[in-house]
Amino acid sequence: QVQLVESGGGLVQTGGSLRLSCAASGRTFVGYSIGWFRQAPGKERDFVAAIRWNGGNTAYGDPVKGRFAVSKDFAKNMVYLQMSNLNYEDTAVYFCATGHPITSQFHNPQAYNNWGRGTQVTVSS
Repeated sequence: QVQLVESGGGLVQTGGSLRLSCAASGRTFVGYSIGWFRQAPGKERDFVAAIRWNGGNTAYGDPVKGRFAVSKDFAKNMVYLQMSNLNYEDTAVYFCATGHPITSQFHNPQAYNNWGRGTQVTVSS
């Protein structure tokens, strides 16, 4: 099974940017879709973005459209989440996950069966 490790989180000021990385060990991302989710204290895990490793399908949650971009690097077997124009509401633990969701289920955390431990993103005002 793919082991996922997120990195790149940290403390950033409002309006700033961060790039999160999702690394896979044990096998490649081939055949998977990779989702990014986030969870703030006391809240449910929300969909952020997703991308198919094989193919160009991407999707974004409404709160991040136009500010976040998901991408992949075949050579490095990495998936990235570029986050720009961050605000306080983006503060959360960010997780990457793999699975085989159909496109219409990209947003559904239950469609992913393998999760990393998350990386904390804190946006200060």
